[in-house]
Amino acid sequence: MPENLDFAYPWVIWLLPLPLLIYWLLPGIRMRSAALFLPIFNNAVKYTGQKPRTAALVRKRNLFSWLVLTLCWIGVLLALSSPRLIGEPEYEVKTVRDFLIAADISFSMAQQDWAIDGRKARRWDAVKQVMKEFIKKRDGDRMGLIFFGSSAYIQAPFTPDLGTVGELLEEADVGMAGQMTHIGKAITKGIELFDRDTIETKVMLLLTDGVDAGTDILPLDAAALAKKDSVIIYTIGIGDPDGKSGDLDENTLTQIAEMTGGQYFLAKDDVRLGQIYDELDKLEPIEYQEKKNRPVTLLYYYPLAAVLALLMSMILLMQLFHLAKKVFRKEVSYA
Repeated sequence: MPENLDFAYPWVIWLLPLPLLIYWLLPGIRMRSAALFLPIFNNAVKYTGQKPRTAALVRKRNLFSWLVLTLCWIGVLLALSSPRLIGEPEYEVKTVRDFLIAADISFSMAQQDWAIDGRKARRWDAVKQVMKEFIKKRDGDRMGLIFFGSSAYIQAPFTPDLGTVGELLEEADVGMAGQMTHIGKAITKGIELFDRDTIETKVMLLLTDGVDAGTDILPLDAAALAKKDSVIIYTIGIGDPDGKSGDLDENTLTQIAEMTGGQYFLAKDDVRLGQIYDELDKLEPIEYQEKKNRPVTLLYYYPLAAVLALLMSMILLMQLFHLAKKVFRKEVSYA
């Protein structure tokens, strides 16, 4: 028997001996019917001296009929007990955090030193492709997007509609926020976005391939403000800091992550970036809560269908038996 099979009313099975109790305890049903009287009946009574008595015909069922009726009774009881299959508990995603992506789209992200499907591609195109897959997996988080260069602007406010976030990500391109890289502005813009919401868990993912060129607010000062507001920042450095085109400030990105309780990652290519996203899923796992109800599949119609099939089969066999009996009698009479 399957482990997930259950009966809503198991006490119905105790009614199994009910037909026997009725048969033993209640008197038989008496039905009057017309009788055939012979013209010489009274004379025969006077001649024999016997007193006429009422007669009763007790029709007995054969073993086959009793077996079928017993199986039908069992089937009815099974249907009344409401058998059902209880599925595994369903889980729904519980929104527990605001997850903000702050991506650098300065001119340096246009360098074609990454690859997509074996072909050379701009850093931004490769990052965007991997980032879209990461966003799809964060079902349950409210995602937001900030793009920065010389300035920082909000591309998508926090929303659980990850499809829309992905579309807005696709619309962004290199140079839309200016030529330079201002990391401090990106962090402060993210803090402003977090302050508008009430969810306590705040996570920022900062991607950049350059050195901060800002003068308004330094990255570490902005990180201190983020720490004060309980914002966790994970930083990802894009590119090879030792390469010819590398001007990545790993030291600053590492300090930002450490100050806010996050972690720094270096992504030299799209494969490593995908691995980093997998690591982030482990560091900031999606949380689920179990629903109170579980999926239930009712099975009562199966025993009911079996009962109907048995009764119809018995009636059909009895009709065939009586028909064959009549045919046999006719053949004997002709013989």
